[in-house]
This record gives sequence, structure tokens and C-alpha cells, in this order.
Amino acid sequence: MNVQAEANEIRKDVIRMTYSAGSQGAHIGGSLSLCEILAVLYHDVMNYSKEKICDESRDRLILSKGHGAIAMYAALKSIGVFTEEELLTYKHDDTIFTVHPSFRPEKGMEFASGSLGQGLSLGAGVALALRMKGNPAAVYVIVGDGECDEGSVWEAAMSASHYKLANLVCIVDKNKLQYDGATEKVLDTGSLTQKFAAFGWNAVDVDGHDCNALSEALRRRTDKPLAVICDTVKGKGVSFIENEYRWHNAPLNEAQYIQAMKEQEA
Repeated sequence: MNVQAEANEIRKDVIRMTYSAGSQGAHIGGSLSLCEILAVLYHDVMNYSKEKICDESRDRLILSKGHGAIAMYAALKSIGVFTEEELLTYKHDDTIFTVHPSFRPEKGMEFASGSLGQGLSLGAGVALALRMKGNPAAVYVIVGDGECDEGSVWEAAMSASHYKLANLVCIVDKNKLQYDGATEKVLDTGSLTQKFAAFGWNAVDVDGHDCNALSEALRRRTDKPLAVICDTVKGKGVSFIENEYRWHNAPLNEAQYIQAMKEQEA
């Protein structure tokens, strides 16, 4: 299995979905930064497949940074849950592919997100419930670094540490940009690795675009919950989108679409 190749296909589908949405655009920047993370989770790390989508033994993935939904939809397509034709209905009438994912566990959508800062609390609760049932499944929660401005993230972090939820993994997509600018200027949270460690987590840094390093980091287990702080690039893979906060949510015109797709073949 070439996980990087899967990440590349997810990236292409993110671009296709953004273009198919027309003038409405999409949250393309923060979706492009997730492609390797999602490819590693779905194709290497998680106990998950199309056939296990509602199996109690499956690992759970909670996308707390819901504006990365198109990357998750593309990742689910990569394991056979959706087709490209279905993905291209994103934001169209009567589609299930909404801006933020709706709760459709039979389609791989474990969490209806919108307001940021809620997913880690759900993840902690699910992880605790699984442990109480004797279910060895793991729970993976993806949050954004801007989302870590929310106090509810840290309440959940304290609870997870208190209950020693070793089956819980928080993945921080640290792309260093949020809706209105650089995270360090909007609200400088300092070292998220040190913060999670101070809250009693096993916390590690990793290159969020290195599939091998991601796989190794996400497989670490101790008697503590695990925080994997992923150093990523917002807009990764598209030159005119990379590190530009104005592409948090924007449309692609035809020329931009052609260029973005051409860059994926380089």
C-alpha cells in the first residue's frame, strides 16, 4: 500500500470538490493540510474499512475541525465508501456532502460538527464508554490549532488525563493559520506539545506531511492519552494557496483549478 499515493488522490479530490462548488467555494486551505493525516489513518493505522463501517470493533474518527470535511469525504472515497461522482455533488441541492459533516455513521461520519471545540469532549466520552464495555477500539480526534483557542478543548484534555484514556488520540493539525490570520497573532497558544504534556498527555511532534513519521507517531501507546501535534502547511500542495489564510474558504476559478491539478502531476 502506497499511503502517500492515497494522500495525493485525496488532495486531488479536495481540489475537484472545491471547483465543483462553483462560486460558493470550499474550506480548501485547511482540507489540503489534512491529506496525509487522513491517508495514514484510513489506510495504515486505524482498524477501519468500508465493511466495518458500523462494526462495534471499528476505530472511531471524529473530525472536530469540521471545516476539513471535504478531505474526510475524499478519504472515505479512497476506501470505497463514496464515488467521485458523488463527491462532486458537494454543496449542490439534496447532497449529503455539506460544509461541515452531518451525523451519518453508516457513511463514516461519526460526528456532526460546526462549532469548534466540541469533538475532543465527545472523543473522551466515547473512549471512556468503549473502555467500560471492554471494547479495545481506539478513538482518534482531529482538531485544528486555531480550534485550540477554545476552552472546551482543555476541559476535555483534563478529563481524558484524569480517566487515563490510553485509547484516545488527539491529532492537532497545526497549520499555523486560522480564519483571520496567523494563530500566533490571533491568540498565541505557545507550544501545544508542552501544553498537552502539562495536562497529563503523552505528547509528540511530527511532520504532518511525512506518512512514515505519522504512522509511527500515531501508533505510540502508553497508559496516557496521546496527542500528536502535526506540523502542516495550510493549502499544502497548491503553490498559490500554501500559507495564505485568505484561502481558508474560497472558490477556484477555471484557471486556478487547472493550475492546481497540474501541480499534482509534478
